[in-house]
Amino acid sequence: MYRKAELAPFSPSDFELPSCGRLSPDNRWVKMAELIPWLEFESEYAENFPTDMGAPAKSFRMALGALIIKEKLGISDRETVEQIRENPYLQYFIGQSTYSNELPFDPSLLVHFRQRISPNLINKVNERLVEKMREITPVKPEKKKDSDAQNESPNRGKLIVDATCAPADISYPTDLGLLNRARVHTEKIIDILYKPLKGQIPKKPRTYRNLARKDYLLIAKQRRPSRNKKRQAIKKPLQYIKRNLAHLEQLIESGATLERLSKKQYKTLLVLTEVARQQQWLFDNNKQSIEDRIVSLSQPHIRPIVRGKAGKSVEFGAKLSASCVEGYVFLYRMSWDNFNESGDLKASLEAYHRFTGYYPESVHADRIDRTRENRAWCKERGIRISGTPLGRPPVNLSKEKKKQAKEDEGIRNAIEGKFGQGKRRFSLDRIMAKLDKTSQTAIAITFLVMNLSTWWRRVFCVFLCRFGKTIPVFGLNIIGAYSSHKMRQEKLIFNSP
Repeated sequence: MYRKAELAPFSPSDFELPSCGRLSPDNRWVKMAELIPWLEFESEYAENFPTDMGAPAKSFRMALGALIIKEKLGISDRETVEQIRENPYLQYFIGQSTYSNELPFDPSLLVHFRQRISPNLINKVNERLVEKMREITPVKPEKKKDSDAQNESPNRGKLIVDATCAPADISYPTDLGLLNRARVHTEKIIDILYKPLKGQIPKKPRTYRNLARKDYLLIAKQRRPSRNKKRQAIKKPLQYIKRNLAHLEQLIESGATLERLSKKQYKTLLVLTEVARQQQWLFDNNKQSIEDRIVSLSQPHIRPIVRGKAGKSVEFGAKLSASCVEGYVFLYRMSWDNFNESGDLKASLEAYHRFTGYYPESVHADRIDRTRENRAWCKERGIRISGTPLGRPPVNLSKEKKKQAKEDEGIRNAIEGKFGQGKRRFSLDRIMAKLDKTSQTAIAITFLVMNLSTWWRRVFCVFLCRFGKTIPVFGLNIIGAYSSHKMRQEKLIFNSP
């Protein structure tokens, strides 16, 4: 049934706000604003501005709050600023004392926020934030068996470690496509440098751009060209680029200056020169890999990360080493170059000890982390490392060991789920930032926002546990059943009265 509204049209000034225009203390943004330690890291952020000259900079709360809002809502920089202008709760979250219909800052300032707030600072905020979260929603320790109670150790808790890759927003790189783009850039730079010398030089250097374009499309449009055809196709753009670079040197000798190039164009010229050198070496030596290989002209810091996963044997982005403690994730290492994550196990355990004051009872790691050195190091400190022992597998395993191995694999699923959450729900699957520093900051912010989301979900579960058990619906306690299901799913039992 539909009833026609009898109210007359009204203006925005006639719209009534709840609570006499005051913010609700139960709003999620208000709760998160009270939880984040803004003032503790204000002085460290202020070190980016050593002098008192110039216009006042935006506060640390506004800078970090805007980045959290962007990642939490999964929106662009421009949309983030618009959402803040329209929502009074978001304005309170970034530290404004009164509502304003004006833009809080220009969208381009978010790039500067990502440059000023380093990943190390975000990791410090994340650790302090998790400390406060654990105080608000503490987790009861698991009941130990009788055999474990007799052999009590000072170690407590579980640590889960793993590594993943955060792909960057670039097209899938191929040698032929990379060389074609490099050729196009050299042609544009030649046009720029030749323009002031027109009339002084009898003839413009020939680049054969139309012929080079036809040669590229001839092989690029083929579905599955043979390896020999690919090799011959790569040889041609290498020759074009070599000729264009020689033309550039001649133009510079004739009086052209590189000052006519912008900073971006000059940086691109340096990058494509290195790309031409790498590709020439690969072609001459008939190799498929080279150290510090460039796969993107616009983002030369990106490296190929060989992962060997199903569907994605190679990813292009930053490799991350992270850990999971009681459902909260921490970022310990981030690098654009590929590395062996087994060397980070000791650092993760020491960080756990600094954070909690004790070592974990068990560490759940991948097979690559279970080296002899790591096993011996863990044994000295009474830490049980998951997985089967080294050497030939025993013929008959006891039921307890089989059960323990199965439980260990199930526990490791927690950090895999966190990586999946970061890549499906947040922006960890495609880093849209273009610069080296801004990309690392965007990755670190993702882990902080994931912990905020985990805490807010647990607070909601605690609320259901406290008040939902007294609401029967058709003879079935739906809310209590839902909350207990979530508790079993996270394997957590909260201290709720």
